[in-house]
Amino acid sequence: MALNWLKENITKARENLAVEVAKFKNRDFMEAVVSGCALVAAADGTVDASEKQKMAAFLERSDELKHFDIRQVIEVFNKAVGDFEFDHEIGKANALQTVGKVRGKEDQARVIVRVVCAIGAADGDFDDNEKAMVRDITRELGLKPEEFDL
Repeated sequence: MALNWLKENITKARENLAVEVAKFKNRDFMEAVVSGCALVAAADGTVDASEKQKMAAFLERSDELKHFDIRQVIEVFNKAVGDFEFDHEIGKANALQTVGKVRGKEDQARVIVRVVCAIGAADGDFDDNEKAMVRDITRELGLKPEEFDL
């Protein structure tokens, strides 16, 4: 589950994530995953058009989220991004609150952290802002960032 392991085994990890996500096919879990994606996209303070397009394309073809109605996934993502565009801190607070819906469900929480790590690393540059945001996500979920090499 460490980031080094994730980087070395990204294809295998994504296949495993898809299987794990399929186990948790429920709205709270989907909203938490998508909100986590929005948090990582907004880690630098803004979500620009290219990030929205990249994230929307990821969400549409994501094996991790293919078990959900894509219209609902995009709706949740757009709402989260809209909150960030209105006010970054409000967007962050709302998205973390949504992520927190699965706090106490450790299996689901761990999968969410691994998915957002994969999102952060997807462009080959898991930068410090993204890592800091994932640390916030792990804490919101009641997990320890160091368990994920954060």
